[in-house]
Amino acid sequence: MVFGEHGLFSFKNKATIEREQEEYAAWAFPYGQKQRDTLEALLLEVFPKKKAISTVLIPFLTCKELYEGAMAKNGALDKTVTELMKKQKNYSQIIKSKDMCTFIALVIADADVGESCEYPTADEIRAAALEIEQKYMKR
Repeated sequence: MVFGEHGLFSFKNKATIEREQEEYAAWAFPYGQKQRDTLEALLLEVFPKKKAISTVLIPFLTCKELYEGAMAKNGALDKTVTELMKKQKNYSQIIKSKDMCTFIALVIADADVGESCEYPTADEIRAAALEIEQKYMKR
């Protein structure tokens, strides 16, 4: 149901909605609020022109979902990144093509982060994004 997907006609009770939100938050930030705070600060540092966290968090989480789905399917980083680059056209309203490599670099860093929640610096993310762009955008 299209309207239900957008919450317009949601037939879920409050407890179900809260449980689903908690499950999503646990998936998105398995190390809790510390991870979320650290990641949000990094996102805003990597994209300094963005003022609202939602403008970078939504594309990041979308890319994370795509990455995990592609990684489960392909099992290899090269194939996964190639698939993400191809899918970008389908998600162009959420993830701008000029930012795709940066979001992929962020998602890869997020996949490697541990309980310490120590992410690479913004400059390291930008360098990784450039490497991804040089390797995969030429295909």
